[in-house]
Amino acid sequence: MTFIVLDTDVASTSIRNRLSDRLRARLAGQTACITFVTLGELTKWTAIRDWGPRRLSDLDRWQAGVIVLPYDRAVCKTWGLVQARAQRRGRPRPVNDTWIAACCLVNDVPLATFNIKDFSDFAEHEGLRLFDVG
Repeated sequence: MTFIVLDTDVASTSIRNRLSDRLRARLAGQTACITFVTLGELTKWTAIRDWGPRRLSDLDRWQAGVIVLPYDRAVCKTWGLVQARAQRRGRPRPVNDTWIAACCLVNDVPLATFNIKDFSDFAEHEGLRLFDVG
């Protein structure tokens, strides 16, 4: 089984059934994962946008088909080290992006994101593997 972490942007696009045919084909056969951060961000969006019961049910169905990577001590320590190294390089990274990267790094799972620039520093300096969504 091959795992792939969907960044929040890719997860959101998937939930709305708007993935390109090419990306859908590339993800076929992969086991989709999201991080605890993405679950939180998606939940926040539903509350801000005041989703109704039908859309919330659609989201619950979608979430039932993905694995949620939790935080643990290894993820927390990795987050701290990655944040510190980025800050020392003069490239402090957004908190949520760092949590997502830490989950991917600890679990050795590539990240599918439309925001390559947000994660390229992690790829270059930390070994984060990015999945080609293009």
